[in-house]
Amino acid sequence: MRHTSVGIRQAKTHLSRYLKLVQEGEEAVITARGRPVGKIVPIGCRDLPLAERIDRLVERGILEPLSGEPLARIPPPVPVPKGAVQAILQDDRGA
Repeated sequence: MRHTSVGIRQAKTHLSRYLKLVQEGEEAVITARGRPVGKIVPIGCRDLPLAERIDRLVERGILEPLSGEPLARIPPPVPVPKGAVQAILQDDRGA
């Protein structure tokens, strides 16, 4: 990943320019008297809320947007007698 070093005063004066570089995937290293003191980095996909990640996947054509009422397509839960799931798991594990 490429990075650009920039002094504090220049970063304050031209912040929008450096944010644009960050949006394009670069890092901006902020320096004070030539020494690095901070860094502006792009937000990783995992740092975004789930809804925003889904929106980005829809925009890229990887997912199709939902149409209609999404919960209407989910079937109701299957009723299971109390303790049945635990018994099945124990049986499966050979306990």
